[in-house]
Amino acid sequence: MSVTTGIQFIKGVGPQRAEQFGRLGVATVEDLVRLYPRAYADWSAPLTVSQAPLGEPCCIKARLLAPFAEHRVRKGLTLYKANADDGKSGLLQITLFNNRYLAQKPQAGEEYLFYGRTAGNLLRKEMASPEIEPASFAKIRPIYRQTEGLSSRVIEGAVQKAFALTQDLRDPLPQTVLEAYGLMPLEQALRQIHFPDSMETMEAARRRLVFEELFLLQAGLSQLKARSRGETSCLFSQDTTRDFAARLPFSLTGAQRRVIAECAADLQKGRPMNRLVQGDVGSGKTAVAAALCHMAAANGFQAAMMAPTEILAEQHYRSLSGLLKGTGVTVGLLTGSAAKAEKERVKAALLAGDIQLLVGTHALLQETVAFRRLGLVVTDEQHRFGVGQRAALAAKGDNPHMLVMSATPIPRTLALIIYGDLDVSVIDELPPGRQPVETYAVSTKLRQRAYGYIQKHLDEGRQGYVVCPLVEEGETELIPAAQYAEKLQKGPFRDYRVGLLHGRMKPAEKEAVMRRFSHGEIQLLVSTTVVEVGVDVPNAVIMVVENAERFGLSQLHQLRGRIGRGEHQSTCILISDARNPEALRRLKVMRDTADGFQIADEDLRLRGPGDFFGSRQHGLPDLKIADMMEDMEVLRQTQRAVRPILEADPSLLNPAHAPLKAAVERLFGESIASMN
Repeated sequence: MSVTTGIQFIKGVGPQRAEQFGRLGVATVEDLVRLYPRAYADWSAPLTVSQAPLGEPCCIKARLLAPFAEHRVRKGLTLYKANADDGKSGLLQITLFNNRYLAQKPQAGEEYLFYGRTAGNLLRKEMASPEIEPASFAKIRPIYRQTEGLSSRVIEGAVQKAFALTQDLRDPLPQTVLEAYGLMPLEQALRQIHFPDSMETMEAARRRLVFEELFLLQAGLSQLKARSRGETSCLFSQDTTRDFAARLPFSLTGAQRRVIAECAADLQKGRPMNRLVQGDVGSGKTAVAAALCHMAAANGFQAAMMAPTEILAEQHYRSLSGLLKGTGVTVGLLTGSAAKAEKERVKAALLAGDIQLLVGTHALLQETVAFRRLGLVVTDEQHRFGVGQRAALAAKGDNPHMLVMSATPIPRTLALIIYGDLDVSVIDELPPGRQPVETYAVSTKLRQRAYGYIQKHLDEGRQGYVVCPLVEEGETELIPAAQYAEKLQKGPFRDYRVGLLHGRMKPAEKEAVMRRFSHGEIQLLVSTTVVEVGVDVPNAVIMVVENAERFGLSQLHQLRGRIGRGEHQSTCILISDARNPEALRRLKVMRDTADGFQIADEDLRLRGPGDFFGSRQHGLPDLKIADMMEDMEVLRQTQRAVRPILEADPSLLNPAHAPLKAAVERLFGESIASMN
């Protein structure tokens, strides 16, 4: 048997338990030894009773004075109580609940280790439901993420047995890298991450495994980037961006001019541009895209722009048509709901070269959509599209230039990982005159006053949103959006036109609701987070977010970006009764901060990278042990370490790099394996 053996063949696992392990993403022996502990219980340095901190997990060494005594409290509840003496500083009272089996095991007069949280006071301490082991059990114990049917102890036992089958485990890190950065060999690191000799050796093992994970990530991303940098026949020799900017009826910001210059420089090289433009809501990304599409047309090429929804595609079509008016650039629109005759007309004009810029939805990916000379592909709200969809659109040209845009502010460090195959440009300046959205955080006691504030705006001819969190089964204290909309329509907003938008509606239904809202037929839109990426409605000036503590900071910022898009002062009211410090800190950040990038940094700090995106970019791997905030220095080290290896062996064909190549392919799956 080997590391690729299915875990059902490990003694004590079997098919049923293997199925439970499958829910944790574990299928093979190697998967199991790489199922890293989430925390540790340190039994190696037991405390005395007086040293034990109140309310925190700790280990106390003490002698059991007498057998556990049984106390029947009521039917279904039996307590077992005993006292233990540490011989130095006092007694510890131990209570077990409904656990006769455990209560009968410890022998009076013997010394034991008790692990749990202490309660009581400085004079009298107690521990409820502790784990109990003989005094000789002095080690650091791993604690694993659990699933139904699999306790941490069961996982610990299976991992111990798995190590007997790891003889053929190959270290993906080259020996030169291990030596240069002082890293443990792989097998030693894996043993020490699960069963450390000390907390110091556990930290050394973690550093090695974090380094490995980020090293493989950098190697894979570098290969993806190299692939996207192949030669292109789409050479834009003529830079028209300054002329285009001079024609605009407004002045571009310094940030817009800088980003356009970065893109224009890419377009004049012999390899295709592959760039992400990040900009907060309202920062003017569309004007950047228009300048580059104009440059494409001036050089004899066509451009395509893909948006995630029909209504957003229509909005881009109107905006780009206005920005490019009088320049000789013909803009076309292609969406799934367009009439058949219109679709055929657009496709024919596109193939003939009469349309220089085609805006659309996923309809652009259809086989029947053919360009005469596609030179530039733009995708909007990039995190809504996968790598494969981006590639499918690019395949309609000869390695065309690629521009991806996102209004989701991402911390610059995290952008390097999420969009690892792209160069990153940031529009970090808002156009002059844009008013910040006033933001308030209030309790549910002020909900009626918030309703009155909404009514005041609706009476003035404005529009507004009420946003509800997604409701999961069993969360009875929250009202689903549909019920809430009905309650508002029949109650405080009976005299107003209330609409409803939620994720379970069909795409056509969502489009119809948003269209009615943008045309002013709906005054108040009750919605879940599907409105997060939506249409530009300048007349919408007020938003109320219910249970605001249930949203991430970046998500709240995206939602708030739906308002404040016109000439009127806009207001966002966050309703929450949360009292935990993290939720209060999030609400305070939203109230005090308008900068999306500052909010994104804070969101990453609070929630970590795993939860940062609701919809993560497809095609890039999950990280099991690395932390993007804590491990930035290691990330920088791996970037330096990978560079010389890939410069000497770009496709990792050297036999010495075979374990590295296999590990990169395993981490990235098809997106890398298909290259080799």
